[in-house]
Amino acid sequence: MSSLPALAQVSAANVRALNVARNWAVNNNGGLSVYRPAACMFNTGDGGGSCLIKKDNSGFRFKFLGGGPGWVELGKSPTTETELEVSADGRQVTQVIYNGSPR
Repeated sequence: MSSLPALAQVSAANVRALNVARNWAVNNNGGLSVYRPAACMFNTGDGGGSCLIKKDNSGFRFKFLGGGPGWVELGKSPTTETELEVSADGRQVTQVIYNGSPR
């Protein structure tokens, strides 16, 4: 028997949804040369972790902060907050709830 904790299964749709939401935010906030989303948006192993605020039959909702390259590591404040809904199959953004200055 292993003493390692069991890993939760993250669906392929959840991983796709995370990638679609992250890519949407990067593309719509100036590209990687000027914008980086929060680290949780790269956390495919747990489906987005704290950035995933809703998951049900209608799809996935992500809410996360972002800023200039290195904003977290440099201790800078985020410049952008994004909240998006992605389809249940994880293939497209279905609703942009917010994308602007942190609320």
